[in-house]
Amino acid sequence: MNRVEWSRLDAGARAALLARPAEMNAPDVSEQVAAILADVRERGDQAVREYTQRFDGIALDDPRVSAAEMDEASASLPDRLRGAIEDAATRIEAFHRAGMASDYALDTAPGVRCERMLRPIARVGLYVPAGSAPLPSTALMLGIPARLAGCEEVVMCTPPRADGRADPAVLHAARVCGIDRVYRIGGVQAIAAMARGTASVPACDKLFGPGNGWVTEAKRQVSSGAGAVGIDMPAGPSEVLVIADAGANPAFVAADLLSQAEHGPDSQVILLSDDDALLEAVDAQVRSQLERLPRAAIARQALACSHLVRVASLDEAFGISNRYAPEHLILALRDARGWLPRVRRAGSVFLGDWAPEALGDYCSGTNHVLPTSGAARYCSGVNVSSFQVAITVQEVSAQGLAQVGPCAAELASAEGLEAHRRAVTLRLEAVA
Repeated sequence: MNRVEWSRLDAGARAALLARPAEMNAPDVSEQVAAILADVRERGDQAVREYTQRFDGIALDDPRVSAAEMDEASASLPDRLRGAIEDAATRIEAFHRAGMASDYALDTAPGVRCERMLRPIARVGLYVPAGSAPLPSTALMLGIPARLAGCEEVVMCTPPRADGRADPAVLHAARVCGIDRVYRIGGVQAIAAMARGTASVPACDKLFGPGNGWVTEAKRQVSSGAGAVGIDMPAGPSEVLVIADAGANPAFVAADLLSQAEHGPDSQVILLSDDDALLEAVDAQVRSQLERLPRAAIARQALACSHLVRVASLDEAFGISNRYAPEHLILALRDARGWLPRVRRAGSVFLGDWAPEALGDYCSGTNHVLPTSGAARYCSGVNVSSFQVAITVQEVSAQGLAQVGPCAAELASAEGLEAHRRAVTLRLEAVA
């Protein structure tokens, strides 16, 4: 990992240090993603089949997973894995159910009733990555809130394995969530199919799920322009920022950094500390632990764009973290809870030495589909409300119109909108 001292960097070097790896290849990726999206929009299933053959090496006939395949997948799992999936689902559901919003209503004036009611998004598309590693946990993180929200139809896409089948753990997780419409399609072509619709895959109203830089760019493009669909957020290559003090356990910190670095070559990990000895010890631990990882080659690529940063103080560390707005933020501090009020921008926070980020990835209960690339500055991780729309209602009596009508008429007049004003004053005259 790159070792730097924050105080010695100028403004340009600081910005470069906090830049995400995926941002460096954005123009080239953007053009290629646009071409694939346009092709799928034009040729539908045929284009999807061709891109699946090109990128995954799989010749698809019918991309949809059958009910028999779902049954076989569940039956094939070891009991311990099946139990872990179901155990995680229980905690994820408990956490998300507790945070569900509800309808509300109040009288803003006598005779003026204002309400907000929540309705589920009718059809949602869930993307579950399975490129270098299948992610059944993502199926739970997306499928459970969708079920709690009451979405009428849920479509899931996940890349096929080398044998052409969908990962059985992903399929069982989908079944736990009550999802039976699953397609063996990955990458940009999956986003295109769910956004625009094909003969096989229905068009969805909103798309959810993390992915690599290509998938994230595809989501961004389908969310704008003609025929745009909603997306949850930019949920791209994984990232973690750790703030650690002298008392942190170097082995724990190194393991947390590597747990994100092994996600993919475009992942990024950053450690901020005010203690030189801790930085040196973590560096040594990263080197040692890396040698024992099956995905060491992937992690090494991610570490090339990652940093060990010496800061002057923990106050400075929190300033850097809020500027970076990390997807995951680990506070390996002696009084982690006491420092929590300093956090302004982060997808999910892990307090103290005994809260590895991996628990949030799998089974603590919070959601691991989180904003990346600094999007934590303006959006939150997936939750039940992500799958709902809020509709406001107003009910006004003659008495209520008399109460608030003059206010509306005055404002309409100030804005020069005479038809607006008359829509109110005609009624006021009828009430008088």
